Amino acid sequence: MSVYLLQTINGIGIGMLYFLLAVGLSIVFGLLRFVNFAHGAFYLLGAYLCFQAMQWGLDFWLALVLVPLFVGALGWLSEKLLLRRVYAKAHEFHILVTVGLALAVQEMVIVFWGPLGNSVATPDLLQGVVMWGSFVYPKYRLFVIGFTAVLAVLLWWVLEGTRLGSAVRAGSESTEMVSLLGINVFRVFSLVFALGAATAALAGVLAAPIRGAEPFMGVEALAVAFVVVVIGGLGSFGGALVGGLLIGIVQSLMSTIWPPGASLMVYIAMAAVLLLRPHGLLGRKA
Repeated sequence: MSVYLLQTINGIGIGMLYFLLAVGLSIVFGLLRFVNFAHGAFYLLGAYLCFQAMQWGLDFWLALVLVPLFVGALGWLSEKLLLRRVYAKAHEFHILVTVGLALAVQEMVIVFWGPLGNSVATPDLLQGVVMWGSFVYPKYRLFVIGFTAVLAVLLWWVLEGTRLGSAVRAGSESTEMVSLLGINVFRVFSLVFALGAATAALAGVLAAPIRGAEPFMGVEALAVAFVVVVIGGLGSFGGALVGGLLIGIVQSLMSTIWPPGASLMVYIAMAAVLLLRPHGLLGRKA
């Protein structure tokens, strides 16, 4: 039973990282109706910039703050200079442009850091384990669970308790109505896209000491993010949280029960949810 408890807690930690990864993708689609296949690239940049910051001798805690801000700024620039030009186009154009952007980022990562993965050290403060009787668990993974839980509350407050959140929620229903109220919808679009990029990068920074940084991790992350969004419901903050936790726990438990089928069970869980609720667990019906 202690093994299953350990794997359940691991699943919660992984699920919270999946939530951070997916929530930006979900909000961007809910507001902009924009299919962003470059989202995994921001996660990839977050992990590699964390690695580079520590190579330069910077503290992990400083990287935890600076890297998401930097990647968020890159997301803001890419939305303003490139992606905004294809909003009115069909989804096929969204896919082509964002896949091209993701491939360009991936190739630049390989050029600068090489095709092989790099490990990232756990910060000194969080090395070691916590013991409760016979139960032992790594300090860093407990920190990830607590830190992402606080971030989830903060993001919920931003979306539910601020003017930006009100504009995002109203814009997901009708961008024309929001613009008629005198709100600059393109500025809201840019801020939301930057927030999505920053949360994906933050997930990459937090994941780096657990799994390292390697050039193709963005593709895997993008696939998982889409699964989480589909399970939770497009445009739903709560759905991203529930979907992330569900996928994280399923994947973690199945790695003990049936290791070869752990990844397969993620997609089986998605299919099962879609059969019961085609619009997702917390998504709105079309």
